[in-house]
Amino acid sequence: MKNATVVGSGPNGLACAITLVEAGISVSVLEAEKSFGGSARSMELTLPGYIHDHCAAVHPMAACSPFFTRLPLADFGLKWLYSPVSLAHPLDDGTAVLLHRSIRETAVALGIDKNTYAKWMTPWVHRWSDLAPDVMAPPLGFPKHPVLMARFGMNALRSARGLVDSLFQGERARALFGGIAGHSGVPFSSAASAAIGMILGAAGHAIGWPIFEGGTGRLVQALISYLESKGGKLKSGICVKSLSEFSPEELVFLNITPRQLIRISENKLPRSYLESMSRFRYGPGVFKLDFALSGPIPWKAKECALATTVHIGGTFEEIEASEGSCWKEKIPEHPFVILAQPSLIDPTRAPEGRHTIWAYCHVPLSSTVDMTDRIIGQIERFAPGFRDLIIEKSAISPAEMEKHNANRIGGDINGGAAFIRQILFRPIFEMDPYRTPIPRVFLCSSSTPPGGGVHGMCGVNAAKSALGRFL
Repeated sequence: MKNATVVGSGPNGLACAITLVEAGISVSVLEAEKSFGGSARSMELTLPGYIHDHCAAVHPMAACSPFFTRLPLADFGLKWLYSPVSLAHPLDDGTAVLLHRSIRETAVALGIDKNTYAKWMTPWVHRWSDLAPDVMAPPLGFPKHPVLMARFGMNALRSARGLVDSLFQGERARALFGGIAGHSGVPFSSAASAAIGMILGAAGHAIGWPIFEGGTGRLVQALISYLESKGGKLKSGICVKSLSEFSPEELVFLNITPRQLIRISENKLPRSYLESMSRFRYGPGVFKLDFALSGPIPWKAKECALATTVHIGGTFEEIEASEGSCWKEKIPEHPFVILAQPSLIDPTRAPEGRHTIWAYCHVPLSSTVDMTDRIIGQIERFAPGFRDLIIEKSAISPAEMEKHNANRIGGDINGGAAFIRQILFRPIFEMDPYRTPIPRVFLCSSSTPPGGGVHGMCGVNAAKSALGRFL
């Protein structure tokens, strides 16, 4: 097995290819689109000179990725940028809850919950270098730090609602955790809906929530440059429609979701596997807006300007209602909005004095409802006058999200819903979730562990699975 093809040039596909080429495998990466990167691309979506991230924008998972952090990506032009505060969460009283790197500084502003928050968060942050690799490892392997993982799991596998009710009494701590947990896209009543909130919250303290200078596309450029320096090859504009296009002797890695695998497998998959894959659940869609602004957002809570990421949704209960409505096929009237304002710390994103803004909300899968006015209304709620700063805007619906990247089924940006079964076992229950029943064909997308996020570990784990079998 000296030749391999990776289908898909997103971060997972590129991480897979790099892992293989470092092991002495001759690798080619095929990309259906004209440009590389999947959802990790940056482009002028509104006006010339305004650089927007097409999908992924803020990268705590990249910063804690054991793979990305060991590569010499700075030598290939990648520069990480950190805002003074990991995130801000404005409230209707004109203040904002801030996630500082310091646990103590964060806790002091949480009032009645300050001691509880500090005591609860400290173990995960102080042992983050031990915890993060185990969290990103294949789920059925034995963790290197089993006691730590067991303690973490006892909290993470709870529902966000149950965890918050058991820990926090005040609105500020509840809202802070609710906004972070809202990244999961699953109802707060679901088991393990606390997991994403815990991981991203701890990461905010341990390493921060950085962006890349010049846009997320710079990560892809650096990965490609490194891959090519090792002899890897890439080809764009090639859409794989059937697994019959590959030689039975080569290794094939598919950075695609279960629905696409079924489509191109041409009856080569066993019935039992097909049935299991057909039960794979996709998450909610997203409706995304990009703005070119004439000035910075006029937040009522001025401290929001310290953070690249802002969570807009008010109280825990409001966020819970917004996220839950997507699973009831209802459109949230007051959606929870995740907003990034990268040009505050990265002047390469916009002309001098101008700004770029990235914002999205969850909607039912494949929703066709235009959320523009609702999203702008939520921003105006905490930043009166925002609307007057808009020079130009670009809207991307769930259907357009999938059109730009076929992996975004119905607008799902995480490669599948983060329900407990699909956190522990994705896409199906298998000892080796990367291997398919088709000889030498592996999955390496975010539909495999550890799931969504720009970290590359799905690709790394898939490559290691194959290397362990064939080398």
